[in-house]
Amino acid sequence: MIVIFGGAFNPPTKAHLDIYHHVMDHLNCDLFIYLPTSSLYTKRSLASNHHRYQMLKILTADLPHAEVSTMELNDSDYRGTYQSLLRFQERYPDQELAFLIGADNLSKLHKWINAPSLLADFRFVLLDRNGIDIQKMLSDDPFLSEHLQQFIFLPGFTSEASSTAYRDSFNDTYVIPSVADYIRLHGLYRG
Repeated sequence: MIVIFGGAFNPPTKAHLDIYHHVMDHLNCDLFIYLPTSSLYTKRSLASNHHRYQMLKILTADLPHAEVSTMELNDSDYRGTYQSLLRFQERYPDQELAFLIGADNLSKLHKWINAPSLLADFRFVLLDRNGIDIQKMLSDDPFLSEHLQQFIFLPGFTSEASSTAYRDSFNDTYVIPSVADYIRLHGLYRG
């Protein structure tokens, strides 16, 4: 199985590193791909594609079976997760793909581009987040409950680190030292 972890990684934190280890410890995962979204995606205060890519390369430098994809960073427009996963499926035709999300994204999944096809064609790895009762959310939501077999629940993940918490506090305990050094060197997130 190949697990694809999409996100802004603005900046990549210790939580993003912990997620890799949690997945590798609990799933038979051949490859873990970090997929940073392009700055074309409408998110406020997003560091440049270049800087977020470089910080992810630093974060993943010593991780076996991990890579950082430039797929969405190189796109000329934002295509959405479904199109990215279709392109990964072309690249890895004999592998099962799963897209990793936090439970806090479940309630918005029906609004994603090509959501019905996304859930019909691909698996999702779900991580605990913010104390959300994942089983209840899956069973109570008509859209999600139609696709229960597409979800792989990985319980037991906890982390206080988040990109938002880092940007709000500049607390270096949220990021690994080499990423903190990179942020300081390039004057990122300081306004």
